[in-house]
Amino acid sequence: MLNLAARRPPRQPHAYCSPARSRNAAGNHDDMSMPRHKVAELMDDPALDAQLHGDALRGLRRINHVSNSAGILWGPIARVSHQLGGRPLRVLDVATGAGDVPISLMRRAVAQGVELRIDACDRSDQALGHAREAARSAGAAIRFFTLDALRDEPPPGYDVVTCSLFLHHVDDDQAVPLVARLARAAGKMLLVNDLERGTLGLTLAWLGVRVLSRSRIVHVDGPRSVLAAFTANEMRSMADEAGLIGARVTRRWPCRFLLEWNRP
Repeated sequence: MLNLAARRPPRQPHAYCSPARSRNAAGNHDDMSMPRHKVAELMDDPALDAQLHGDALRGLRRINHVSNSAGILWGPIARVSHQLGGRPLRVLDVATGAGDVPISLMRRAVAQGVELRIDACDRSDQALGHAREAARSAGAAIRFFTLDALRDEPPPGYDVVTCSLFLHHVDDDQAVPLVARLARAAGKMLLVNDLERGTLGLTLAWLGVRVLSRSRIVHVDGPRSVLAAFTANEMRSMADEAGLIGARVTRRWPCRFLLEWNRP
């Protein structure tokens, strides 16, 4: 039986996460009074009951829709598509989960007459099963395949690589190698969309998961995700470490950031 109240002792802060408040180039402050605290999420348990997993994925789909996860990515993707002279834009969504972000991107592309070829990958076969079924129901021609982003190199041949709401799942020493690995697969652009750690985000997560989902898994994992997230300034430092020259990190509502890197 799952212990939904289980907690682990706090980890020591990441080197990027010293408890202080820092000012970014735009004059905004990161909430650094909240050191990074990564606790294993219940959704990441491979032994999680299939029914509980499915309920949680449906809850996350609603949350992603309300928080405009696909919309955060769409502007840069549409901009790159207009530079291709009419050929389809090839997109890979990494750690896709239930596939709701690439499905939403495909809907936007159809509505705006943008030709996309989207593949999506995840290490969880159970999540991919839900993703394939959701894509079939939506009439979205997306190819799904198994890939562990923390171990495997994504295949080449993609113009844009996207990764949404996965970075906060990784350990401190995995974050920079992951970003570098994703960048190597991106022919033109890398987009990483994730939560930003902070007191406002934590409050919104606690409230939002209870309004938008009845899943106890989501109720536990939502606040844990914010506590494990990085800040925008930490993401800038990690992009520098990964060698992403010219990368931009911008804050997005609600309490998100977007890393955008264009290959020189």
